[in-house]
Amino acid sequence: MKTVPLALAAATAPLGGRAHPIVTDTFGLRRQGRRIPVVFDTDLGGDIDDTWALLMLLQCPELDVRLVAADSGNATYRARLAAKMLEACGRTDVPVAVGIPDGDRPGHQSAWLGSYRLEDYPGRVYPNGVDAIVRAIRESADPVTVVCVGAVPNIAAALERAPDIVENARFVGMHGSVRKGYNGKAQPDPEANVRTDPGALAKVLAAPWECTITPLDTCGIVVLRDAKYQAVYTCDRPGVRMLMDNYRLWAPSWLEGRVPNYRERSTTLFDTVAVYMAFSEDLLVMEDLRLRVTDAGHTVEDPQGNPVRCAMAWRDLAAFEDLLVQRICGSP
Repeated sequence: MKTVPLALAAATAPLGGRAHPIVTDTFGLRRQGRRIPVVFDTDLGGDIDDTWALLMLLQCPELDVRLVAADSGNATYRARLAAKMLEACGRTDVPVAVGIPDGDRPGHQSAWLGSYRLEDYPGRVYPNGVDAIVRAIRESADPVTVVCVGAVPNIAAALERAPDIVENARFVGMHGSVRKGYNGKAQPDPEANVRTDPGALAKVLAAPWECTITPLDTCGIVVLRDAKYQAVYTCDRPGVRMLMDNYRLWAPSWLEGRVPNYRERSTTLFDTVAVYMAFSEDLLVMEDLRLRVTDAGHTVEDPQGNPVRCAMAWRDLAAFEDLLVQRICGSP
């Protein structure tokens, strides 16, 4: 079993009525001037928000990206995208992992991906993503924040294979719809990351570790417009040019007629909120709720559900948008 440094650990204490070792004082690492280890688990290659989230992640000095793992099917295609992005950003120090289930079918970002192969990536590639996630968590001297922005079959499989990883990790996800749905509507929706594999998320939330999510209640209204978007659109940093080129090629293939003009505004940037929550919650209103995952992909409040820390409202959405622009563009 991993021994957690005493400066980062508290005694066994209840979380929503469930006791387990608290080994995830990740904000304590920040107070010590140290970076937070992160495993990024993503379904990159569908909606463009994962691409924004990965670029933001790479630009956060608070975070130490240990692994990018492709999840939620068609995993070789997604891993190829991650590898090409990392190389374009000059971050080939970050390993890439192929998760489950595998596949290499064309997707909505194939136009930007082109003929790029995993063999082209100068960094390390792990063909078994579940094993790579387990190893990254077990080998870390500090608690790992597992940031998940898609369906989570990788994480469910990792927990089944190595239940001990909960002793050195916490889960932060872009999942669910508790009181509001897409675009801030009053009724919750079966959110896509949950609906894709509700059983996997149910297993993840039931595991004895700290679970924090941004549901549609908060992440579903994040859009960059006007001057904030133009600051990104006109930025000449290589990573941002990569993002904008990908956005331009992606837009015609994604839900034709519902995608905004890439010159004028972003789409909804759901996943960027989960990246932010890896190092701060200051701009959010957090609630400790008990949630049950339904077979239809709903996350409903239930007294018998699993305890989950939920970002339910914004304290300052405008400030988050400013921070997002700064991080994407590489500003201090």
